[in-house]
Amino acid sequence: MEDHKVKFDDLKISLDLKNRNQLRREANGGNSILFTYPPVEEKLYIQKAKELLSNTEFKFIDIAALLVEFIDSDGWNDFKDYYEDFSLTPHIVFNSDDGAIDLMDLIIREILEAENSNLTPVLMRTGSLYGTGIENVNIMEHNSVMGLKQPLIIFYPVKIENDNILFLNFKPASKYRCTIID
Repeated sequence: MEDHKVKFDDLKISLDLKNRNQLRREANGGNSILFTYPPVEEKLYIQKAKELLSNTEFKFIDIAALLVEFIDSDGWNDFKDYYEDFSLTPHIVFNSDDGAIDLMDLIIREILEAENSNLTPVLMRTGSLYGTGIENVNIMEHNSVMGLKQPLIIFYPVKIENDNILFLNFKPASKYRCTIID
């Protein structure tokens, strides 16, 4: 539990207003914090976050719930057919440039709702992004995220190996536009 406490203390230090310029320098102009942990400990970290981070200061955004909301918006059968048609290019389904609401739009909507409520947005259960074509860098480099008053916190299940971040312990992930808490 001491390791968990240190990580949450590091998060609070990173969020301190005095450290915002440093955060942007470390994040190559970005405005995001990747809060990393082993995937097998996700429940523990989410539980600790909800204990230690007040919901009067933070908005917890559950990516898995947004994925279900997105699928439910069209209904399972329509979603299934659409997904099968574009299974080799999932970003077309989940992060397209057309006018239809997709998963990325739902994520950005929640982030902006947090901003409008003067809350720090915290993305949780981000493992749900696997297979959607939405990478952490897509979120971190989004104009809305780059312009937030407060940094976006992304709870991110990874293994760090030789200075590389492996999302869900196997998929290389970007650390370009963020500060990493490991």
